[in-house]
Amino acid sequence: MKTKFPLEKFKQLSTPFYYYDVDLLKETAQALKNEADKYGYIIHYALKANPNKKILDILKEYGFGADCVSGNEVQRAIDCGFSPDHIAFAGVGKTDEEIETGLDHKIFTFNCESIPEIENINELAKKRDVVADIAIRINPNVDAHTHHYITTGLEENKFGISRWQFQEVADLLKSLKHVRLISLHFHVGSQITDLNVFEALCDKVNEIQDWFKSQGFVFKHVNLGGGLGIDYTAPNEHPIANFIDYFAIINKNLKVEKGQKVHFEIGRAIVGQGGNLITKVLYVKHGQKKSFAIVDAGMTDLIRPALYQAVHKIENITSTGAEKVYDVVGPICESSDCFAQGIAMAEANRGDLLAMRSAGAYGEIMASQYNLRKLPEHYYSDEL
Repeated sequence: MKTKFPLEKFKQLSTPFYYYDVDLLKETAQALKNEADKYGYIIHYALKANPNKKILDILKEYGFGADCVSGNEVQRAIDCGFSPDHIAFAGVGKTDEEIETGLDHKIFTFNCESIPEIENINELAKKRDVVADIAIRINPNVDAHTHHYITTGLEENKFGISRWQFQEVADLLKSLKHVRLISLHFHVGSQITDLNVFEALCDKVNEIQDWFKSQGFVFKHVNLGGGLGIDYTAPNEHPIANFIDYFAIINKNLKVEKGQKVHFEIGRAIVGQGGNLITKVLYVKHGQKKSFAIVDAGMTDLIRPALYQAVHKIENITSTGAEKVYDVVGPICESSDCFAQGIAMAEANRGDLLAMRSAGAYGEIMASQYNLRKLPEHYYSDEL
């Protein structure tokens, strides 16, 4: 499904703004559900990708749970109708107030990332005379082969519990009365396009599960996190992530215990392709070595290129001119406020509208008001 842009309606709106293709979002969610259901897998939508309320209202209808990394995300999921017993709460630095929010709502699991965190949850649960269900997030030391800022599964990263701590964790959990270990949790990174990474992850999961089993632990659940990437360079050709091969690899390589439920935390792969940042060309500036298309969106609206050197396909959706080469840059007083260098697109003129594609994940939610700029608005294909 190729996203269609209602240009006449766009021309009536102030730029920059985010435009969400609701039909593509629903088609993606259905494709994900179809593939997950083949194997009985459970999906939690990762709110950090995009916690837009309308998007959450749509996704909950597919029976997905929620993956949260803050107390406010837990509350947002509950406010939008996600069942607390399908909410997983991850993050290396949960505050007492955030943990209490999870305890009060009786969420599915706290995905614990350190021994002090496990001890703290036990104490907070003891004060309420309850038992908190937890998972321990394992750092499996698997290289995700992605940008180092979004790699999370190596021992040098801040995330998870490493192998050398396993015995200490196992002994501790046997002594605590107000936490119950029900799951192992893994997540090795984001925007993973090499599916062999997930095969390597399954090998580590099998090995680690066997170790904990030898210590007397039986897990009702195992959570493999997320990380499946999307095609940022050709969104029209590949609008839906490769869920088919992704789950097939997991099914082939993961050793599932009898009665065990397998969970995933999918974010970008659901919402990434359905979002677009629409911006207007303010000026075209020709230099001796290059030409600049200066637009009214900046790194305040879409920070991924500046933060991760991320690539987004940029299309001139109002011009039919011959292709020319531009650096597409924003108005922020930072040299890093550059969306793309040396890209070919239809000839740009003042007032043209550009679409920055594949911006549905980690786009609008990461916007800021640096330079005292306004936050971008958002619109939906079924409302224009």
